[in-house]
Amino acid sequence: MNRVLLVDDEPGILFTLKEVFVDRGYEVETARSGKEALEKLEAIDAVVTDLSMPGMSGLELLQQIRERDESLPVVLLTAHGSERVAVNAIKAGAYDYLTKPFDIDEIFMVVERALETRKLRITARHLSAEQSLGRRIIGDSPPMRRLLETVRRIANRDITVLVTGETGTGKELIGSLLHAQSHRAKKPLVRFNCAAIPSELAEAELFGHAKGAFTGAMGTRRGFFAEANGGTLVLDEVGELPLNVQAKLLRAIHEGEIQPVGSGRVERVDVRIVACTNRNLREDAAQGTFRQDLYYRLAVVELHLPSLRQRKEEIPPLAQEFARSYGHKFGLDDVRLSPALLEQLQHSEWPGNVRQLENTIARLTALSTGGLLDVGVLSESGTLMTSPDTHLVEEDEAARGMLDGPSLREQVEAFERNIIARALLVCRGNQSEAARRLGTSRVTLIDKIKKYKLTEEPTS
Repeated sequence: MNRVLLVDDEPGILFTLKEVFVDRGYEVETARSGKEALEKLEAIDAVVTDLSMPGMSGLELLQQIRERDESLPVVLLTAHGSERVAVNAIKAGAYDYLTKPFDIDEIFMVVERALETRKLRITARHLSAEQSLGRRIIGDSPPMRRLLETVRRIANRDITVLVTGETGTGKELIGSLLHAQSHRAKKPLVRFNCAAIPSELAEAELFGHAKGAFTGAMGTRRGFFAEANGGTLVLDEVGELPLNVQAKLLRAIHEGEIQPVGSGRVERVDVRIVACTNRNLREDAAQGTFRQDLYYRLAVVELHLPSLRQRKEEIPPLAQEFARSYGHKFGLDDVRLSPALLEQLQHSEWPGNVRQLENTIARLTALSTGGLLDVGVLSESGTLMTSPDTHLVEEDEAARGMLDGPSLREQVEAFERNIIARALLVCRGNQSEAARRLGTSRVTLIDKIKKYKLTEEPTS
């Protein structure tokens, strides 16, 4: 249902307009001033505002809205004789204007056209982003629309970006999207997980090292900065970097210079940094566990990815897309999720966010035979649907791992065992035919049969 925000300092006009839009099936918010309107923009699809109001004018409100969301249409109501001001407003980005006294049917038609234009713009931008990224983007909730609009706006501007959000929300996707929509798109996109290696090796991984720089350095190695030269370097879990490496990272960003470990030479690099973290770096900086100067250098623009429980309307389309994708990957025909299953998924808590949802759908799909999946697959697969209070559990990796069930490796192995067993069943134990259908060699298949102890007659 479309939501319209009506802004006017005259209560009578607000009452009349609200009645018109409510009668025609709209959800309506009202505001008596521009300041109040700015506090009510959440999940709004169109704004109708008076031009002349005490304090913040309609034109000033328009400018503030444009800074927040360029795709949000604003229709201005003007007094007779203010047409020249209204035309200037159109040039400043207003969708349209109407002169008081206005015709009820006319204002409704203008808002309808504005909403349709907004939908087309959002669709076009989504398609453009998906084309540049090479994958589908599910994100039509108001917070995600605003986030993707900001990404589109800053992608081609060479500034560092800090992406924050809980684990599993898809921060790496934002880094990829920023790169794909920038002028650096044809240059390398390099990812470095700051928490994935020992802290003593982080410097060598980032900046490279000379032969003999430390025990085990058998040769010269280029670091991730050198590999990303001309492109984008995504630093995942940047808050895990040790303080001594943070200082060198600050120099690399500020000066555009790196010095490989054990080398006396300084190299110039041109790299855009996108840093990702699930920690509050502002608090870490205040406590001295993260360099404050580096925090400000990284957070030139800070983007926050909302958790999945804050955008539950996206769970059904995400789940359907994961089912389609994994069904194709697993060679299953027409994998679909029933309305009852989608409702169950939507009303469950997801402390592991999109990653947990994806792993859950991968498990359900892997253990199915394709077709329509109903709620029964949850109990059959041993999938634990989280309770509404689950999000109160501490957001740490151990808690999320317990709640998310088997590891990804265990899930993949369970799928592989299941699909090989089914292939052998269909082929009546003919290993050569099963290998051909699975697109692998007979030798590899035999190894898998031994690994998963499938020497006995497979069962369905």
